[in-house]
Amino acid sequence: MDIYTIIFLALAVFIFLRLRSVLGQRTGNERPPFDRTAARNALGGAQDNNVVTMPGKVIDQAPLAPSADPTPPSDRWKGLTEPGTALAQGLDAIVDKDSTFDPRHFISGARGAYEMIVLAFANGDRRALRDLLSSEVYESFDAAIKEREKNEQKTETRFVSIDKAELVGAELRDRTAQLTVRFVSQMISATRDKAGNIVDGSADTVADITDIWTFARDITSRDPNWKLVGTGSAN
Repeated sequence: MDIYTIIFLALAVFIFLRLRSVLGQRTGNERPPFDRTAARNALGGAQDNNVVTMPGKVIDQAPLAPSADPTPPSDRWKGLTEPGTALAQGLDAIVDKDSTFDPRHFISGARGAYEMIVLAFANGDRRALRDLLSSEVYESFDAAIKEREKNEQKTETRFVSIDKAELVGAELRDRTAQLTVRFVSQMISATRDKAGNIVDGSADTVADITDIWTFARDITSRDPNWKLVGTGSAN
């Protein structure tokens, strides 16, 4: 065996050991790769084609855990609504077509989406908004951002708290599930002009805000994400 062969063998062993240290060894106990297609949107709620999704993340709905004892119809939406209400009937219709839908998980995700969208709008973050809003809602948000930019204004928004996020509507329109959520929050928001003077809102006052947003998702789609399709305010 000549010196070059020895060098190449040593180099091969060195490379093997480096790869092993970086990639690790298989032990037979590794978790299977995460399948995003199999996961559902966490928001669990939808609106027309204008899902309530402000600047921020998309919500994936976690599948319902199998249960040996099916929940009695009268207790199915306990804590969310009473049996026989329009909301209960809407949730029933959605679950009948999508057994993985969990409205409680959806509400949890909706809270995060709400904060992200509000802040993205205030910051003029079009990239974040585009993925979370329906085309119609995005156009209205974009128009408002353009108006601020035209007037050389900037908005500063800070959440103090999100006190409540509750489902107030649910329905299935053909293949589209729609969920309407009422958000009750406290935030501080002020819009300043080029010189830094406040032209709207307050930099010190905490305002009580009630927003009513609708999220939507095509339940036959492999895309698990909900989008914001409608916004309203009770203030």
